[in-house]
Amino acid sequence: MIRSITTVKLAKSKSDFAKLSALFDALGFERGKAWKDSRSEGAPWLAPVGSIEFVNGKAPAEGDLLVEVNDLENARAIIEKSKLAGSRLSKIQPTHWKSRYFTAELAKTIKLTFWAFDSRKSSYQATEGDLHVEGARFAIVVSRFNQFITDRLLQGAIDALHRSGTKDADIEIVRVPGAFEVPIAARKLALTNRFDAVICLGLLMRGETSNYEHISDEVARGIGRAAQDSGVPCAYGVLTCDTLEQAVDRAGLKHGNKGFEAAISAVEMVSLSRKIAQRKSERKPARKAKR
Repeated sequence: MIRSITTVKLAKSKSDFAKLSALFDALGFERGKAWKDSRSEGAPWLAPVGSIEFVNGKAPAEGDLLVEVNDLENARAIIEKSKLAGSRLSKIQPTHWKSRYFTAELAKTIKLTFWAFDSRKSSYQATEGDLHVEGARFAIVVSRFNQFITDRLLQGAIDALHRSGTKDADIEIVRVPGAFEVPIAARKLALTNRFDAVICLGLLMRGETSNYEHISDEVARGIGRAAQDSGVPCAYGVLTCDTLEQAVDRAGLKHGNKGFEAAISAVEMVSLSRKIAQRKSERKPARKAKR
């Protein structure tokens, strides 16, 4: 039986390969396991949802691949900023199937169609955060215990913040002894009102006693309480694993990097918080002038 479907596209040069890889990283795609041999190399990206579609008649959109995104304007801005598509980046335009799209011919290699359903034609309006923010400040709390793994989570988180528009000057790293101390540090940082979000990183490994369950429950509860008490998003990036192999897989190998994912969640929540605050101020009725 079929387990998965992979679409393979050949880059025309090593330079094109590197540029395309950098762009898909910037768009937030999760990397799969790369490979390399004497003849070629490959870099897979794992789409969260995939499908194969057969069409009879006119194709729904042009391009080699159709990529659905949740924010069409933001995706186009990232591609335009990368300067990979150049003049081969089209404007956003409507389709005949209640959506909008734009095309990008990347590095003269692949023509992609990025699309999203047109929320303006929907009966409801959804507000979502973007994966790119400007001027936001982030704190990262990372445990020293199991540093072999937590340092990988930290690098993944920093990489995600860089790709999302955050500069080093707006990132503050705080190290604590272990995962149990992460929540209290996160709460203190959040209550300073100096940060837009706090990213919590650590590793808990199952041992021979029940200590693992007690600590993992308290860490999760504490991080959640820190966010609720402060109103500042606290992203959960603490691994809870049975074996070291599981931890390694989740710190940059088979299952991506959970530090990267936690940072992306923090970025999206900061963007969402800003949008909610903006919409609240827009709907605020004007005060009547006193006579």
